[in-house]
Amino acid sequence: MTEKPLVSVIIPHFNGREILRNCLEALKKTEYQNKEVIIVNNASTDGSVDDIHHFSPGARVVNNEKNLGYAGGCNSGLANASGKYVLFLNNDTVFGREWLSILVEACEKDEKIAACQPKILSQTDREMFDYAGAAGGLIDVLGYPFARGRLFFTLEKDEKQYDAGGNIFWASGTATLIRKSVLDEAGTFDEDFFAHMEEIDLNWRMHLAGYRVVAVPEAIVYHNAGSTLKPDSPEKIYLNHRNSLVMILKNYELKNLLWIIPVRVSLEFLTLVYALLKLDFARLKGGLLALIYVFINFFGIIKKRKQVHRLRKVPDSEIFKKMYRGSIAFEYFVRGISKAKDLKLK
Repeated sequence: MTEKPLVSVIIPHFNGREILRNCLEALKKTEYQNKEVIIVNNASTDGSVDDIHHFSPGARVVNNEKNLGYAGGCNSGLANASGKYVLFLNNDTVFGREWLSILVEACEKDEKIAACQPKILSQTDREMFDYAGAAGGLIDVLGYPFARGRLFFTLEKDEKQYDAGGNIFWASGTATLIRKSVLDEAGTFDEDFFAHMEEIDLNWRMHLAGYRVVAVPEAIVYHNAGSTLKPDSPEKIYLNHRNSLVMILKNYELKNLLWIIPVRVSLEFLTLVYALLKLDFARLKGGLLALIYVFINFFGIIKKRKQVHRLRKVPDSEIFKKMYRGSIAFEYFVRGISKAKDLKLK
């Protein structure tokens, strides 16, 4: 009998003893045996990793001197990983016994699959999709991400409407299995993102290198969304706006940036005006700081852009085919469409 490939499970962690223990308890019950567990301690202050070996014998702990966020934490773990596949897993997740076997089996069928994600449901209401990835991540041409089962803040009930699985644009960092050889080729997480959208940026580079990203809804994970940052957190708003702008500046061809950036920046200013009218000062502050960051760090972003485009094998004309060609903001806020299944998705 052929031995199953080694999977390196990397769990970035900053505080939260109970959520980490719940995750590790579920991981112990997972039927997939050929795995190594790497817990990245992002300078936790609550002692939550001090006695971790009682709950996860054999797990390795990587201690960072400061909180490097999701991106830096995952990269720290990756430097210590030996598996053919790497599973990046949030510490606030639980799951059944077979889910990891299902993900590995899906990737083993096609070497062009760089990454995959399970169906992600809410821990608090297991009939509802989770905000962070739902049934698979998508994106429009202006760089606004959404998911099968979640448009902006509208979540759908899981009625198996997205159980066909198949190609997606991005696999949620909540629980994503990635072929390690592709990370060697396409690069790792951009640590300047800190948190939020770093997996989309990475998956975009995988597409540029000629790979696929897929959803595998037969595997299911339950996620406690917002246990790290609440949806209306000023920091989360800032990171989402900032990282989205950086991502499109890094990954698009110049000829497409020349029309996409003016449209996107115009929408950013509309967001600021709307936030001001609604007295939503958290969104106003987050949006302004995002634009200021991009302006101050513009030349650094251009340097990263050059690095990205050295690995490009696929033109934007092919990347566009994997995106929603309209504006998801227009569809949601103007036309009132709140479900991915009601969009004209290919």
